Amino acid sequence: MVNAQQLEVYLEQIGQVRQEIGKVMVGQRDVIEQMMWAVFSGGHVLLEGVPGLGKTLLVKTLAEAFELTFQRIQFTPDLMPTDITGTSILQVDEAGRQHFQFQPGPVFAHVVLADEINRATPKTQSALLEAMQEGTVSAGGATRPLPRPFFVLATQNPLEQEGTYPLPEAQLDRFLLKIDVPFPTEEELREIVLRTTGVFANSVEKVADGSQIESIQRWTREILVAEEVLSYAVRLLLATHPKEGAVESVQKYVKAGAGPRGVQAIIAAGKVRAFMAGRFNLAYEDIDAAALPALRHRIFLNFEGEALGIHPDQIIREVLASLERPA
Repeated sequence: MVNAQQLEVYLEQIGQVRQEIGKVMVGQRDVIEQMMWAVFSGGHVLLEGVPGLGKTLLVKTLAEAFELTFQRIQFTPDLMPTDITGTSILQVDEAGRQHFQFQPGPVFAHVVLADEINRATPKTQSALLEAMQEGTVSAGGATRPLPRPFFVLATQNPLEQEGTYPLPEAQLDRFLLKIDVPFPTEEELREIVLRTTGVFANSVEKVADGSQIESIQRWTREILVAEEVLSYAVRLLLATHPKEGAVESVQKYVKAGAGPRGVQAIIAAGKVRAFMAGRFNLAYEDIDAAALPALRHRIFLNFEGEALGIHPDQIIREVLASLERPA
């Protein structure tokens, strides 16, 4: 278990990462915090927000602050799976002999930005499934490991749905968190305009590397979880299922509740939140904070819920309000 001295060093580094990202990003503190929950728990992130909110810039800046290799893939309808994973190319050696040599695709990086992931066909989207779940790529008759640590950070636009292919439930479930990127406030918009139309230029300094991220990942797994807190998280997950005794909004608007990965995501993200707060144990407040990003993409609405424009966040908040905590 990490000791108090090591914890202080890690928290100082995390604070420096926040500062470096803040040099480039305006506002979006909650988004940055939740991104780091995913990074330090080894999960993938789905970022959703209208164009121009700095989603791509945020991911790139995060990779720079952690000194990680970065690749951006622009998803389009004509993108092929091999454009992501790589392909075997015919090569001729000095003796004139021909052989196939594997040319790695952009997925072979620490941080992979899948920009507008819902614009590619399901066949191409599924090319990321093995990489996200196993950390490997199978191509050309061989299975190749991806760099460690490895993160997929995907973006999608919630407004423009023409010519898009919604991610299937199985692939949505592979993302540890779904983070909604809010529209900036008036003051933040003023600052964004000043930074992007003036001579502002601020380079991002390297604060940590991949080995330090993996070290923090190991330590966060050792955060203690009391039986009552774990029971609370499990009851939260079960309460998202439409069944007898569920809250009214769940019974009326939910077609299917979150699966087991939902509670795994809540605990994983909650442990990182506790660690970043300087605590060695998971608290109820960590569960509540992690519930929205961990569950909003795992709750599927029925026709009535979609027709009325019900947002999963509304349902999750009602479920949280209905749960009782042990004294």
